[in-house]
Amino acid sequence: MKILATMLLALSLPGIRPTLPTRSPEEHAAVRQSRKGGKWYMAENGHAVFCYGPVLVVQEPTGRGLQRVATFCQGQKTIVPLKE
Repeated sequence: MKILATMLLALSLPGIRPTLPTRSPEEHAAVRQSRKGGKWYMAENGHAVFCYGPVLVVQEPTGRGLQRVATFCQGQKTIVPLKE
């Protein structure tokens, strides 16, 4: 009980709380601008991806059929196969 009271007292004292790093206005604008016009999609592997480009229908690498893909996605991938 004493430990809990000590922790609550320590949290209520000014100057004890850790401060979060603040973003400059330029950093905030860059993050906001980078997500403008994008959309979330469900990738074939089950993960959500954020992509900026259009959804296209392309031929599968095996050549057997067509596959929907999202283009210009965040990260290193330019084209991500979508779950149907």
